[in-house]
Amino acid sequence: QVQLVESGGGLVQAGGSLRLSCAASGRTYSNYAMGWFRQAPGKEREFVAAITWSGGSTYYADSVKGRFTISRDNAKNTVYLQMNSLKPEDTAAYYCAVRRSIVVVTTTRGYDYWGQGTQVTVSS
Repeated sequence: QVQLVESGGGLVQAGGSLRLSCAASGRTYSNYAMGWFRQAPGKEREFVAAITWSGGSTYYADSVKGRFTISRDNAKNTVYLQMNSLKPEDTAAYYCAVRRSIVVVTTTRGYDYWGQGTQVTVSS
């Protein structure tokens, strides 16, 4: 089992920035991809960003491209999501996830472990 704990969410004004962190513990797999998803009230959970084990390849939803940056520190088993130029439509619960594969996918069903989520609220 892998446990994931997100942190760094909060309330921010439009145009502001937040940095989310996700620490993995337990049975951490080598060569696994990690991703960030978000879910707004009344909406389905959607892909935000993902990163390969090496960190050499990153993937983003079109809605966040150019504003969000995903990174990871494997020595700390931690993945980060730097969010800049935040918009009210970015308001959601943000979840990190682990996929037991080196191949990155953007669907929720492709991930094996999930954190409990951290709330991000962007005011206009």
